[in-house]
Amino acid sequence: MSSFVIEGGRQLKGEITPQGAKNEALQILCATLLSSEKIIISNLPDIIDVNVLIELLKYIGVDVKKINKNKYSFESKNIKIKNLGSEKYNKLANKIRGSIMLLGPILGRFGIAKIYKPGGDKIGRRRLDTHFKGIESLGAKSSYDEKTKSFHFKCKQLKGNYILLEEASVTGTANVIMAAVLAKGKTEIYNAACEPYLQQLCLMLNNMGAQIKGIGSNLITIEGVKKLSGCSHKILPDMIEIGSFIGLAAMTKSEITIKNVQYKKLGIIPETFKKLGIKIKVEDDNIKVLKQKSYKIKNFIDGSILTISDAPWPGLTPDLLSIILVVATQAKGSVLIHQKMFESRLFFVDKLIDMGAKIILCDPHRATVIGLNRKNELKATKMSSPDIRAGVSLLIAALSAKGTSIIHNIDQIDRGYNNIEKRLNKLGAKIKRQK
Repeated sequence: MSSFVIEGGRQLKGEITPQGAKNEALQILCATLLSSEKIIISNLPDIIDVNVLIELLKYIGVDVKKINKNKYSFESKNIKIKNLGSEKYNKLANKIRGSIMLLGPILGRFGIAKIYKPGGDKIGRRRLDTHFKGIESLGAKSSYDEKTKSFHFKCKQLKGNYILLEEASVTGTANVIMAAVLAKGKTEIYNAACEPYLQQLCLMLNNMGAQIKGIGSNLITIEGVKKLSGCSHKILPDMIEIGSFIGLAAMTKSEITIKNVQYKKLGIIPETFKKLGIKIKVEDDNIKVLKQKSYKIKNFIDGSILTISDAPWPGLTPDLLSIILVVATQAKGSVLIHQKMFESRLFFVDKLIDMGAKIILCDPHRATVIGLNRKNELKATKMSSPDIRAGVSLLIAALSAKGTSIIHNIDQIDRGYNNIEKRLNKLGAKIKRQK
């Protein structure tokens, strides 16, 4: 297990380019199983979660070739279905949440699938009901093996159906879409998630020969086809990294330019940071975060305290609430952070309180942040990363605090951020990785 040693209180300056989007990459990698032809994916982020999923694909028979640093080819001609029930498969699947999205494409193409409970962040309950009920609506029969703790699915031919999802789950929607593209007949998915990364998945599948309509809406219509071909696909920049860099610039009083952000795909993310008083300038497809000694949180029009909450797209992604909470600790004014989707994601605030932040944890879903307006800057401390997003939030806090901080369990950060210390050190940060 590794740790970061951070010398905080340094102003940063320069340009940084976001990596490919983690959440899109996991969906796209699973979709390579839907065709026996070659699929080329570029802008793949070199992070733990993506690399584990690539290992899973290799293990079940996908021919994976690395073309260059972030570009791979995938060919799923000789899939070994029997490997789905092995101990090695279970061990790899338990490391990442994204392994659950192998269910749809494997079942859709081969009519049989075996899935273990996936791993991922410990941020509260993350139900599988949406995935399983959606797949069962297409005609699959499921069973649970208590001895091996695995779920079994069978169906000779999936059949299109009308599916009303009980929640607009991104991975659940992706799983059902990937199962439905090879199903017989028409499938309608209502209350579907419509995040840009899910739109990317649909566009890729259409390039492979799928017939998907309603892309970007909450009603997806799919006419099943018998076979899909190969394609080339480029992954979008990671909007969570972009938001992280905006927050980092604000907390360290720095001027940072974030390159090639696909601004129109960011939704309300830039506007949310502006509500915290952060000055952002858009130049071509780059975001320039201006250097500020202080920033003031805006109240609502009626004068009431600002509330920032997560919601399905086009609402604010829950993955950025941890970053926004940290940024608010040094703002002027107060804000209520309402994390609706996960009940354990705000528990990292005790570490910020130890650093001197004024935060009231109202309940597992809500925290009131009283901005210090930099009058009492955060203090350096030792802490441990509980999950990917909280880990980066604590890293940002440590970079703004005077003194030397240590963050343990940074493998959690590595799951979602590639060489984050090297990239930030180029901007002037002083972060050292140690075993």
